[in-house]
Amino acid sequence: MDLRRRALEALSLADPVAKSAAVRRLFDERRALVIDTGATIDESPALPGRPARPCLVAPAELPKRSPYTREGRAALLHAVAHIEFNAINLALDAIWRFADMPADYYQDWLRVATEEAHHFSLLAAHLATLGHGYGDFDAHDGLWAMVEKTKHDLVARMALVPRTLEARGLDATPPMQAKFARAGDVRAVEILGVILADEIGHVAIGNRWYRWLCERKGLDPLAHYARLAARHDAPRAKPPFNLAARRRAGFSTEELAMLRHCQEP
Repeated sequence: MDLRRRALEALSLADPVAKSAAVRRLFDERRALVIDTGATIDESPALPGRPARPCLVAPAELPKRSPYTREGRAALLHAVAHIEFNAINLALDAIWRFADMPADYYQDWLRVATEEAHHFSLLAAHLATLGHGYGDFDAHDGLWAMVEKTKHDLVARMALVPRTLEARGLDATPPMQAKFARAGDVRAVEILGVILADEIGHVAIGNRWYRWLCERKGLDPLAHYARLAARHDAPRAKPPFNLAARRRAGFSTEELAMLRHCQEP
């Protein structure tokens, strides 16, 4: 069976538990799967598969939640779980949608999907201890919206999803850990630590393939990134930045210098 077609099947599943299990099976069976890198695969209707809840609303419609109440902690963890569920979907989409890449590209994104599924499972289990499940709170769809915008351009996908939207998680996670620590939620801090460590690798994969594609196409990575960000209205990076994590994720010296300049008062 072809890995790319199996990834599309997993992406089409609506139930998060079933989707996570399908991803884990794919990873376990990866050595027995062929990768038809040249196949053009027809898109399934209604992608991505997702449950009827959570209700998706504009980001401005989401209420502010305090981590210092049980309900507030649950809402914040739910927001992270929603990001991780969408991250499973974007990794699977990167596998099936884009043809003619090296086999390592597809294996990289399968590993990302597997780790995102693990993150989602950790968060869902912790949410259950707070009396909630995935779907209990409203959420927004910003991550998948950028996946849609870049579905016809792999260079843009690598530039604006892992290197931009997911990289924001590297910056946001340590302050969030600090909030949960002050609220006494040690398990949430531990889970976020697992996520941060893995996400450095995921952003590094985006950096790797973005630069590989730019080299193949004769594009300057910095200049082309600026064009793509403007073309697709990508959100601007906002300080404070986790420069150490971004360095480990493969951002260049020039990129880090630009961020450091933005961070200066």
